[in-house]
Amino acid sequence: MTPEKIKPEDFGFPEFVWAWNDHQKMATPRVHKKIARWLERRRKIRDRHLLLMAFRGCGKSTLVGLFCAWLLTRDPNLRIMVLAADLDLAKKMVRTVKRIIERHPIVRRKRLKPERIELWGAEEFTVNRTLELRDPSMLARGIDSNITGSRAEVVICDDVEVPNTCDTAPKRAALRETLAEIDYILVPGGLQLYVGTPHTYYTIYADVPRAEIGERTPFLSGFSRLKIPVSDGKESVWPERFSEKTLESMEKRTGANKFRSQMMLEPVPLTDVRLDPRHLRRYEGELEYREAGAQATLTLDGRRLVSASCWWDPAFGRGGEGKADHSVIAAVFTDDKGGHCLHRVRYLKPDPIADEAEATQQVQEVVEFIRECHLPSVFVEKNGIGAFLPGLLRQALAQAKVPCAVIPKTSHRAKDLRIAEAFEVVLAARALSAHASVWNTPFIQEMRDWRPDGRGKSHDDGLDAVAGCLLSEPVRLGVTTRPPRSGEWRGGGGPVEAATDFDP
Repeated sequence: MTPEKIKPEDFGFPEFVWAWNDHQKMATPRVHKKIARWLERRRKIRDRHLLLMAFRGCGKSTLVGLFCAWLLTRDPNLRIMVLAADLDLAKKMVRTVKRIIERHPIVRRKRLKPERIELWGAEEFTVNRTLELRDPSMLARGIDSNITGSRAEVVICDDVEVPNTCDTAPKRAALRETLAEIDYILVPGGLQLYVGTPHTYYTIYADVPRAEIGERTPFLSGFSRLKIPVSDGKESVWPERFSEKTLESMEKRTGANKFRSQMMLEPVPLTDVRLDPRHLRRYEGELEYREAGAQATLTLDGRRLVSASCWWDPAFGRGGEGKADHSVIAAVFTDDKGGHCLHRVRYLKPDPIADEAEATQQVQEVVEFIRECHLPSVFVEKNGIGAFLPGLLRQALAQAKVPCAVIPKTSHRAKDLRIAEAFEVVLAARALSAHASVWNTPFIQEMRDWRPDGRGKSHDDGLDAVAGCLLSEPVRLGVTTRPPRSGEWRGGGGPVEAATDFDP
């Protein structure tokens, strides 16, 4: 049977792609065949949740445009919505599908193009179909558009994650919230297809959850995935266009992070991370406090701890989704070898409907934190709202019978400068360890997002609290051989007043 006698709706998608490329006098690369076969196979088994990740320049958006045209050829009554990072990008997909419908040798036989010009618009179009439906055959929308009330059998999310929609934590949260609305747009049994490349470590395309942002499952959990990096580690998947020499040159021009993200599909920040969490040494041990023979010791994973520093950076109003600061307390210990251990970072979360005042709730959380960590002292940053908190905290500690000195501090230096000075040396030397619980807080995300110029940055309150701990830690010239006083785990013969590197 000749192709002319085959019904258009009977063509498989790989053949549909080949016919278009042949009409355009282009070859069909191996990587396009792989994507076409995968989309057709997923469609046949009625898989409704798909994620296509392919390297930049792969032509994935063109293939998805062909896929949309193929679906309309098989069922002209379908309604397809294209969501993109902005409306112009979504309209580009609509124009691609219109051009395919007008020129594809198979589609032209279906006579899908309407005669009425008003049905053939730039943002939406409606093909000749048998049903009277309110929504067009294809509709373009930006991610910030109002999509309430629309209905579709197919939703294409084409590059919804770009730097402008994911470079800060609030933007990433807003993107996820908007995409969650798709469930109310799709008709029962509808198809949802994501197409894109990762632009951040906290990408929506991640295959493992990010505990530090509260994820228990990946955002696209349950989606069937096709991931095609530009190289399989041995050779290019499209050597005719992306030779090894071309890829090497591209990586040098664009930088390692951007190349890994956009070409190898690895979830990393597009810009260099100034405070890289990979330089933290992770541990899971807990503090062990012992008293024996009129001596007290505090150990961690068998290592004797000789000093501690605790810093509370208070704030009122719950930080997180908006611009309000977090109220954060952190504790850093130093062992007898000079290693620093970031044992706890706690983001205080008072109950807004509780009878007790927010300041009282925070003070109670701080007292419990001090008790749990056996801390001998705590620095309280008293800038602004923190002015009256040291007094409240002393009263609460006395009532709870927790022996701890409260030291008010006023910071005069720029926050970014303090953070840079505190972290860069210890991270470069791999001298800072962090407890596994720290990865369940926003602190790790703050590290990845932090920029010294303040651009593209969300919260840095956890960083500021830990920086206070690191900079206020006393410099020790040697390990004392004297036994500790009774009840004093740090050792030494008595109180010592030491200069610090922290210059507020």
